[in-house]
Amino acid sequence: MRLRVEHTTRYDYDGPVAYALQQLKLTPKERPGQQLIHNWTIEVEGGEQQLHYTDHHGNGVDLIVVHGGASELVIRCAGEVELVTWDGVIGAHRGAMPLWTFLRPTPLTRAGRGVRALAAQLGRDHGSDIERAHALSALIIDRLPYRIGMTDAETTAEHALAGEGGVCQDHTHIFIAAMRHLGHPARYVSGYLMMNDRTQQDATHAWAEAYFEHIGWIGFDVSNGHSPDQRYIRVATGLDYRDAAPVRGMRYGAAQENLVVQLQVQQ
Repeated sequence: MRLRVEHTTRYDYDGPVAYALQQLKLTPKERPGQQLIHNWTIEVEGGEQQLHYTDHHGNGVDLIVVHGGASELVIRCAGEVELVTWDGVIGAHRGAMPLWTFLRPTPLTRAGRGVRALAAQLGRDHGSDIERAHALSALIIDRLPYRIGMTDAETTAEHALAGEGGVCQDHTHIFIAAMRHLGHPARYVSGYLMMNDRTQQDATHAWAEAYFEHIGWIGFDVSNGHSPDQRYIRVATGLDYRDAAPVRGMRYGAAQENLVVQLQVQQ
């Protein structure tokens, strides 16, 4: 399947910006089963690309400096990606990060009382380790229904689980925290998902991957209740959202910002 992505991120500032720096992780990963067909382009208005590099997770990173005095920053990326059916299985571990790194908790994925209690519900009657991972995914979405506006980018797995709803980032963090508590390396994935019912979206997507002996990495989209397929484009991975966020930045000055995201993913 060939997917076309057009993704625009617009920051409107209510006053001139003295200095701002944005870190972009918006270029899909090249891997078996996922290849860029046409050059992936990133265009910037109100700033300029200063540097491109590959980080320790194998993510392509672009650093953007906002022009001094700018009142708007627009980031447009687009391209086509060819995908084959992979049923969530990524396979063997590769890259610079040792596998044990993905057992390490982070502030966003620390397993507290709530996560440990959730994991304790997975008895041996749930079958194999992979079957228990799917059962965990079902427990999470049952406990924390998908609701926008209940959490933010700094919400931890524990705080999300104690609430009344969350989004894909929260579901992913809870899954990662529980899997690490159960002894399985786990990581965060940000990327794109082609929806079956619409092409216009207002956010990128997130899911988790867990590692199993003799099989390797397997993906779990907790929010949608299944493993990723050829509708999913993997863009960035990391220990949590902070490692794989599509756009993160900093700025100096008193100006406040308004963020608008426009995204189309279609065959």
